Amino acid sequence: MTIVSIIFFILSCAVNLKQHFAILFSRTFIFILFSLSVLSYKILFLDDLSKGISIFGGLFNITYINSTFNIFIYLLSLFIILFNSYYPRNVLRNDGYNIFSKFTVSKNISNTGDERYRITEYSLILLFILTGGQFLMASSDIVSVFLSIELQSYGLYILCTTYRNSETSTSSGLTYFLIGGLASCFILLSTSLLYANSGCTSLESFYIISNIYESLENIKGYNSISVYNWYNSYYLYISLIILSIGFLIKISAAPFHFWSPDVYDGVPTVVTTFISILPKITILIFILDIVININVNLYEENWTSIFIVSSLLSLVIGTVLGLTQTRIKRLFAYSTISHIGFLLLALGNNSRESIQAFLFYLIQYSVSNLNAFFILITIGYSLYTYVYKENKNNKTEVYEIVSEEDVKKELNNSPIQYIDQLKGYFYVNPLLSLSLAITLFSFAGVPPLIGFFAKLMVLSASIDNEYIFMSIVAILTSVIGGVYYLAIIRKIFFEDSIYTINNSKYNNNIKLSSSLTITISILTSIMMLFILIPTEFLNFLLIISMILLNY
Repeated sequence: MTIVSIIFFILSCAVNLKQHFAILFSRTFIFILFSLSVLSYKILFLDDLSKGISIFGGLFNITYINSTFNIFIYLLSLFIILFNSYYPRNVLRNDGYNIFSKFTVSKNISNTGDERYRITEYSLILLFILTGGQFLMASSDIVSVFLSIELQSYGLYILCTTYRNSETSTSSGLTYFLIGGLASCFILLSTSLLYANSGCTSLESFYIISNIYESLENIKGYNSISVYNWYNSYYLYISLIILSIGFLIKISAAPFHFWSPDVYDGVPTVVTTFISILPKITILIFILDIVININVNLYEENWTSIFIVSSLLSLVIGTVLGLTQTRIKRLFAYSTISHIGFLLLALGNNSRESIQAFLFYLIQYSVSNLNAFFILITIGYSLYTYVYKENKNNKTEVYEIVSEEDVKKELNNSPIQYIDQLKGYFYVNPLLSLSLAITLFSFAGVPPLIGFFAKLMVLSASIDNEYIFMSIVAILTSVIGGVYYLAIIRKIFFEDSIYTINNSKYNNNIKLSSSLTITISILTSIMMLFILIPTEFLNFLLIISMILLNY
């Protein structure tokens, strides 16, 4: 499908007449993603998929879990690519000559500050990132693991630095590249240790070694055999710890989170939307497979305890440091770190209930986070016909929101940078404000939104597994974290608006594109209406968790 997709992109160049290659490539990519979703859905009905189907000489293993999340990441990517597929604003026509085209697009407003419409490689980069992510979730060999994670990571590095005229984007991309290179060193070191001490590269071989180790210890006289030291669990334990550190850096879990706020804030918001969701899904699904199949204890401590420690630090750091943020994307970065803490808490429990909670939390977090960034970008588009108003010496002065000086400050690529820019936005666009409030309440875990049920499931599984202290910490940090979410809502709904209409620009006849509004409506409805139809979805996740644990 990768080769066929590239052929589609080449054919798109041949049939394009208006030279809008970036938009045409994005629309072609939507068709490709939809086709991939259909193919992945058909894979779910293959025989013996519950046991896994090995392909390419054992390098990859197709199962229910990675096939299901293939569909999920394709659909998420389809929503994200909508940013580049259609112009964000439409102009209402009043000439009355054409009743079939009520809205038209004007280049004067559509391309203002939107550099991504001039980047034709955007869709191709996303294609290779998704290819690497899909391979990573299906990897069953340490060689394919490293190749897959690097294929995904290289695409992300390029994506962050695609905006060549943006100084902050280039700087953030370089930071991401250096930290990602460090994480890759840890992963490569761990895979080297695994091979050096076992002589095999297949993950299934490590699963077998870890599961039969206790039986080998009970064999009379086995300790005298020199091969016993070759399969000592100490080597496997240390290797898994190093491997986990590498992946924890990749997903910005504490205490390896330091790069995340700077990168989130520096790259354009369209790119932040992608790097904050898709890489975390693929890496966490891969880690889930290892956690389920490898049980290695050293001095009565399981190697998965590193996830519990990282969870504790992520919950505390993501919540406390988020309270001091004034920039909206840095706040979302610390919010993501806090949510990673909940995911790692469920991952470290390693029970049927915790796996179900982990899968549910991962899905709802991805949907909620996508909606939050979607709304943030749409708010920037909606303010095109508005100007700042400020009272000085009893006089009201107005300023252009995007002026020539602001262009140098990256406001074109990320119009909304500060939380204070949302003051009184409810009086500008009430529906977008309500959608953002619902998303933030879901982040905070307010019932009956989907985020509440996700946190409830994680806490319930933790208490069942006697992680009482971690459950108390998660509850307290969730309550404290609600403070900075409520602070944003207070500024939107309960403070005076800082915007006024600029009547010199198209008489406010500019409307948001349906590609934005329909997507936000769908995502917000999912968060609100989950309580009406939870049974089928939860039962599906329960079946997957039972298949993973061989119940």
